[in-house]
Amino acid sequence: MNTDEFRGLGFVPQKEIVYNKLLPYSDKLDEESNDILAKIKANLGRAVQLRELWPGVLFWTRKLSTYIRLYGRKFSKEDHVLFIKLLYELVTIPKLEISMMQGFARLLVNLLKKKELLSREDLELPWLPLYELLERILYSKTEHLGLNWFPNSVENVLKTLVKSCRPYFPEDATKEMLQEWRPLLCPFDVTMQKAISYFELFLPTTLPPALHQKGFKLWFDELMGLWVSVQNLPGWEGHLVNLFARLATDNIGYIDWDPYVDKIFTRILRSLNLPVGSSQVLVPRYLTNAYDIGHIVLWVSSMLGGPSKQTQKQLSGLFNSITSFFHPSNNGRWLMKLMKLVQRLPASVVRRLHRERYKKQTWLTPVPDSHKLTDQDITDFVESMKQPVLLAMFSKTGSLDAAQALQNLALMRPELVIPPVLEKTYPAMETLTEPHQLTATLSCVIGVARSLVSGGKRFPEGPKHMLPLLMRALPGVDPNDFSKCMITFQFIATFSTLVPLVDCSSAVHERDDLTEVERELCSVSAEFEDFVLQFMDRCFALIESSTLEQTREETETEKMTHLESLVELGLSSTFSTILTQCSKDIFKVALEKVFNFATTNIFETRVAGRMVADMCRAASKCHPAESLKLFVPHCCNAITQLTVNEDVLREEELDKELLWNLQLLSEITRVDGDKLLPYREQCVKILQRTLHLKCKQGYMLSCNLLHHLLRSASLIYPTEYCSIPGGFNKPLSEYFPIKDWGTPGDLWNLNIHWHVPTSEEKAFVFYILDIILQPELVKLQRHASGELEMPRDDILQSLTIVQHCLMGSGSFLPFLDGERITDLVPSLVSLGETALYTGVDYDMSRENYRDAICSVMRKLLHHILENSEDDTKSLFLIIKIIGDLLQFRGSYKHEFDSRWKSFNLVKKSMENRLHGRKQHIRALLIDRVMLQQELRKLTVEGCEYKTIHRDLLRDLLRLSTSTYSQVRSKAQQVFFVTLGSYNFCCRDLIPLVLEYLKPDRQDISQQQFKGALYCLLGNHNGVCLANLHDWDCIVQTWPAIISSGLSKAMSLEKPSIVRLFDDLADKIHRQYETIGLDFSVPDGSLEIALQIMKSKNPTTNLPLPTSEEIEKGVQLQQAKNIDSVLKYERLVNSLLDSLNQRNLPWKFEHIAIGFLSLLLRDDKPLPVPAIRFFVQSLNHDALVVRKMAISAVAGILKQLKRPHKKVEENPYEIGRCSEHSEILVGDRPDNQWMLYDSGSLPRTKEAWVACAFVEKTHWGYYSWPQKLTLYAPVEEQPKLGLKREDMTEVEQIIFDHFSDPKFIEQLIKFLSLEDRKGKDKFNPRRFCLFKGLFRNFDNAFLPVLRPHLERLVADSHESTQRCVAEIVAGLIRGCKHWTFEKVEKLWEFLCPLIRTALTNITVETYSDWGTCIATACESRDPRKLHWLFEMLMESPVNGEGGSFVDACRLYVLQGGLAQQEWRVPELLHRLLQYLEPKLTQVYKNVRERIGSVLTYIFMIDVSLPNTLRTSSPRISDFTARILVRLKPLMDVDEEIQNHIVEENGYGEQDERTQAIKLLKTVLKWLMASAGRSFSTAVPEQLQLLPLLFKIAPVENDDSYDEMKRDAKTCLSLMSQGLLYPQQIMLVLPVLKEIAGSTSWHARYTVLTYLQTMVFYNLFTFLNNKEAVHDVRWLVLKLLQDEQLEVREMAATTLSGLLQCNFLTMDAPMQTHFEKLCKTRLPKKRKRDPGSVVDTIPPADLVKRHAGVLGLSACILSNPYDVPTWMPQLLMDLSAHLNDTQPIEMTVKKTLSNFRRTHLDNWQEHKQQFTDDQLLVLTDLLVSPCYYA
Repeated sequence: MNTDEFRGLGFVPQKEIVYNKLLPYSDKLDEESNDILAKIKANLGRAVQLRELWPGVLFWTRKLSTYIRLYGRKFSKEDHVLFIKLLYELVTIPKLEISMMQGFARLLVNLLKKKELLSREDLELPWLPLYELLERILYSKTEHLGLNWFPNSVENVLKTLVKSCRPYFPEDATKEMLQEWRPLLCPFDVTMQKAISYFELFLPTTLPPALHQKGFKLWFDELMGLWVSVQNLPGWEGHLVNLFARLATDNIGYIDWDPYVDKIFTRILRSLNLPVGSSQVLVPRYLTNAYDIGHIVLWVSSMLGGPSKQTQKQLSGLFNSITSFFHPSNNGRWLMKLMKLVQRLPASVVRRLHRERYKKQTWLTPVPDSHKLTDQDITDFVESMKQPVLLAMFSKTGSLDAAQALQNLALMRPELVIPPVLEKTYPAMETLTEPHQLTATLSCVIGVARSLVSGGKRFPEGPKHMLPLLMRALPGVDPNDFSKCMITFQFIATFSTLVPLVDCSSAVHERDDLTEVERELCSVSAEFEDFVLQFMDRCFALIESSTLEQTREETETEKMTHLESLVELGLSSTFSTILTQCSKDIFKVALEKVFNFATTNIFETRVAGRMVADMCRAASKCHPAESLKLFVPHCCNAITQLTVNEDVLREEELDKELLWNLQLLSEITRVDGDKLLPYREQCVKILQRTLHLKCKQGYMLSCNLLHHLLRSASLIYPTEYCSIPGGFNKPLSEYFPIKDWGTPGDLWNLNIHWHVPTSEEKAFVFYILDIILQPELVKLQRHASGELEMPRDDILQSLTIVQHCLMGSGSFLPFLDGERITDLVPSLVSLGETALYTGVDYDMSRENYRDAICSVMRKLLHHILENSEDDTKSLFLIIKIIGDLLQFRGSYKHEFDSRWKSFNLVKKSMENRLHGRKQHIRALLIDRVMLQQELRKLTVEGCEYKTIHRDLLRDLLRLSTSTYSQVRSKAQQVFFVTLGSYNFCCRDLIPLVLEYLKPDRQDISQQQFKGALYCLLGNHNGVCLANLHDWDCIVQTWPAIISSGLSKAMSLEKPSIVRLFDDLADKIHRQYETIGLDFSVPDGSLEIALQIMKSKNPTTNLPLPTSEEIEKGVQLQQAKNIDSVLKYERLVNSLLDSLNQRNLPWKFEHIAIGFLSLLLRDDKPLPVPAIRFFVQSLNHDALVVRKMAISAVAGILKQLKRPHKKVEENPYEIGRCSEHSEILVGDRPDNQWMLYDSGSLPRTKEAWVACAFVEKTHWGYYSWPQKLTLYAPVEEQPKLGLKREDMTEVEQIIFDHFSDPKFIEQLIKFLSLEDRKGKDKFNPRRFCLFKGLFRNFDNAFLPVLRPHLERLVADSHESTQRCVAEIVAGLIRGCKHWTFEKVEKLWEFLCPLIRTALTNITVETYSDWGTCIATACESRDPRKLHWLFEMLMESPVNGEGGSFVDACRLYVLQGGLAQQEWRVPELLHRLLQYLEPKLTQVYKNVRERIGSVLTYIFMIDVSLPNTLRTSSPRISDFTARILVRLKPLMDVDEEIQNHIVEENGYGEQDERTQAIKLLKTVLKWLMASAGRSFSTAVPEQLQLLPLLFKIAPVENDDSYDEMKRDAKTCLSLMSQGLLYPQQIMLVLPVLKEIAGSTSWHARYTVLTYLQTMVFYNLFTFLNNKEAVHDVRWLVLKLLQDEQLEVREMAATTLSGLLQCNFLTMDAPMQTHFEKLCKTRLPKKRKRDPGSVVDTIPPADLVKRHAGVLGLSACILSNPYDVPTWMPQLLMDLSAHLNDTQPIEMTVKKTLSNFRRTHLDNWQEHKQQFTDDQLLVLTDLLVSPCYYA
């Protein structure tokens, strides 16, 4: 940092945007930025101290965001820290309005973004306030009741905020977080998800190594242990992976991952969800909960390197095993994931390399030298990725991912990656038949272009490929193939940008210091000229084939089609790039050529003409002087001669030649202004001749010329984009272009040539305005005042000229000025605008044409609207001109946005992420500086609102409500853009818009009405007037929208109006966020604000606020709070008033009720009238209204809920045991007292009072919270069951309605109607309503409801049962705080009721009752509900009412028990004991239900780390008992047939039949638990495996009975399970044993099981040598099986294992097969006619077939390439072509498969064979001739 800047600024800036220094007026910027920064500091500090959150603080924090966008972090470290602290205080204000909170949070994230700028010493931020903020918003207790409305974006904003603050949490934060969230870690509960996602979000991982003891070491083993042992991919597992990935990235070298590597890779492979085998059953949650690829990639790239190289070994294994999935012929939903993996992994490694080798050291922990990536590591990494990436080039998803991957790989190892890409590219350029190949390879070569051209040490021969590639790409400029054409343009442009196209061939003789490669390049460079000329010929051909006459009939449109405009863009940008990079000599030849082409032909101006003119423009832009000298005189002469005759001026259709020359002239004048000055006379003459042509096409072209002349002279822009500053026009002896192939621009010496308007150019601009604009304005002025009649066409022509003058000279005309409108918003701080200098000093002595145009336009507009409103074309132009008057300063926002976007795309496609530090090519850097200049021009935030703006906005509003819909929509667009630019102007306009909606106005037409509604609606990203987050505005707009329903102009017959109201209501509902009522500022922030005001550099110029001002601020803030509450109540009341208006259409009634329901809040109860309205609406006639009312009343009851007192308890004292320090999970002595124990249930009042109820199910499972708070005894709680006279007014309203039998009767009648047949479900909103009623009013309404419930429950209809279920659930949850007597009474009534319900249960209602009981038991102490559980446990399966009712009862019971998780072991034991004898059920539905119930019974038996043995039922005991009963089946060896009729016959059935029935149920249990439990009971399942293998059928046939299908499904699910390393040695012996079974079905199925199991546990297997050996032995053994099907399956399995590199094709295996192949078969003897057919001894045939199958497996295991050993094997195989069947069949199949898979790249594969081998092969592969 140089010192004079430091002196100028007065401080060292943290990090500023460097591009500002390159602007032509950079010397003025320091002063400007200091001035703005001082204002921001002063006003922001002042606003906080005066406690003015709105508008003061909000306004100035926005200014700070804009400041950062313009200057970067250009403030001192001290200010930086103060800004962060202030915003942190503001974000965490507890009652802050949500939209403000989001604004502050986004700014805070922006301030914290570059974490290297502030170290932990500079800044520390607490974590608790953020946690409270997240808890309050993301886990809001009131949002689901509609008491809080948060925007969708809030979650992301908050998470990003925590991520940004995380590095600055204090060192003890980790410990505090673990204490806070460990108690939530109960895997059966939803809190697990919450805890783990909090861990992922909050735990700091960037602590310095000295503090690791206080950081990750506190939790690493615990969470890693959890991750390693959980097996079925629960929803939270992904969060853990994300946490580990972040930990690995931040602490490379400080954690030893080796013990976990194989586990990590096995899980990554599983997470890709790749298909294995043919009949795989997918577990849906494997798809939904799969890991996030982005994090996997981070984790892997952080583990690479280091001493052990374990990770690279496994990574190569991973890619080897999945490479074949990348082949273009494979496709599936998993493909996207694989492509993402391939694209992101190289990028991540490059990022890491950059960090290790090139990045400046910061306070963040550096990577220790021992773990930095070595060159060998990088080579290994690139090698392992090469194959998949090259296959991915041609993927179905497109080549983009592969191109990005190659770009990053080529940065690291160009010599490994680029040659194979080129090998694919050259042939692709030659083929005409496969354009897809060409586009794919070209886009990949574009990715590696920079690495290719710059060559470097590693790949010196790279540059040699450039010219051959360019020359071969030329045929791609093909008018018939659009996509090929575009990619070719991109290809040529990319290479031209990187290389100076200079002929250096003479240097070979002149210089003797050249390397070999340089000499070659010099001689090749002679072809550049040839290349440029050939390219131009191609372009001319393209143009000639796309002229209008050729491409379409006369009748069609004359505009360019979308494709044509893209080609035009591609053509012009490529040509201009080439010319920019040419030497002067080549340029002259090209100019000559293009000039001849343009002047010897005449083109139509729509398509071809545009393209040619673009090429000419490109030429004149590169070297203006030479080009203009040719073109201008030619065009001017032609035009002058063609317009000599005065009649031409009046012709409707002009001569083509005249038009073409005009077009050409208008395009070539888009060059440096100062080069145009010599031709100004000629140009002005042409303008005067042609601006008033009658023909519209003619004068439009002339106007373009006018626009371009003005624009070229008045704007600031760079004049050259050459890749080397100063261009290439130096002699070769001084400057040698070859050295600059692919060099990046040097940011510090860019030497941009700027065009800055000279005084001569300014004079020229004003001269044109005086002679051309002035007369037009005079004419229009006279017409507007009625002195001059003008035909419409003339008005249009004049307006066009005015518009083009304004567009051309906009940057010279100062903005409209006038008086400020100040009374809109009162504020104690200044809300002034900041003016940015954009390089133009306005000349105030001249007339400001902007004002002149403005006044004429307004007069003309009013004249037209009054006299000829149907002149819509003129109105369109006036609207455009008004928009430009208000906003335009030389560039348009939409153009800027698209340039910014394309800049980013080009930057991405050509950046060098490895070296970083902005090493972009020069043209790109210049472009970025230009964008910075545009950004300054376009930054117009917070402009002051002046009277002139008000007048123009009112004109726009008038146009927005005009008669013609197109005028309306164009005016509305300008109106919306303008609204967003001026401070608070919306408040000024809302009343004007609402005027049109007033019901008492008679003079409003339907069009005006619609226009006004559109103005309220806004466009999709701008301001929505109807819904500004501000009480002042909503108080006006919402009631007006409702009462507009009574307007005369409103008609519900018009669908467009109905749709508008729907959209309005919909948008308000979508965008509404709860608006704040409390705007208080905490004292903590005042102190920081004071420091900001006092801080120096730059010093603030405002005095500190006096005590009077501060006092006034406090009063104003309190007044604002009171005022907000008043406005809130006023809004509610006015909505209610409008609802009471007679004859308000129903639609508006619904909208109004919708608005009212948005106004429920959790910090302020609704006003009484609104509550009365909602309660009455519960019985409204319309269903929509009833639904809204149910939600609203549920919310109101939550508002009225009385807080219950809690007291702190010590769990160890209650449980009478001592505390333990280590982590013990599960059933411990100190949490026994919470479990359900029928011996000590609270059945009496004393026991009930003495019992410590813990309602939250997860407390105490993992560990106890720091403070366990339970509800205080009844005496200390608010009194329940008040008498009416003790209630508040609101409570009385609700009490009266619900005590009224008629009201209740009507309500129940409505609630038991059905809504959508078959679609209705248990409704949580209604449940909340009843829960609230019974919670707030005790059992007051029970007597009225009781008869209804008893009546309804007897009716088995779906809707009545649902109604009862909702009320019952509400009752049970609502009686949480009732006294014992009342609860006991309640259960006396409920138990018989639920019994009745369960006997009347039907298919439609069983799930509702299940939900009812589950909802009732959620978060309740099981001892409180003992009546319910005892009743449900009575006898769930008793056969009364048939099998269906049994299944339903079980379902309902399961719902209740599942909610209780681990706290009811006794009930689970009782249930299991009860069910075991019943497992032999005959009915399928009961079996399925029992299977599901068993899953829940054993759910608690998990094998997670630190977990004690559960006291709930255990799987091992259960399995042992089952096996005894299945013994009859185990002993027999034949296949088991299912021969049981589905009926429970009387009399004893034999053991075997019973066993089969039992097995069916066990299968259901195994299937149900596959996706639900947390850990799989592998040892227990293994004991059942042999049985399953016997039953499972081989074919996929649905006609099999249920048992066989289930067995097959079970096997598929079990084989996909995740195995612990120690379990592998348990599985293999079982498989071996079954492989020796007599049933071939079992042996066959072993193979399919093996395939899936090995692939899904690949790295765990590979880690165990013995296991690999066993698998190999098994497969080879089954290859020699006597059953043909088994042998063939074994071959398939072998080829799969070879393909995923689990086994390798080594010499012993090859000799083994060759030996088997040579098994001799006895010769066939001639048979005697009568003798029995002679059979070959089977054993020999089997051996020989096994050998052939083995060879075949080896060949098929390499479907996409030809390894060295393959040709020989193919020869060996072919020898068996004439063997006996089945050998012959196998050989034929193998050969046809080989042919199919190798056909694509046969040219390449052919190289591997000798000529003799090829001959044999060709014979084999050509299908035999039929006639031979």
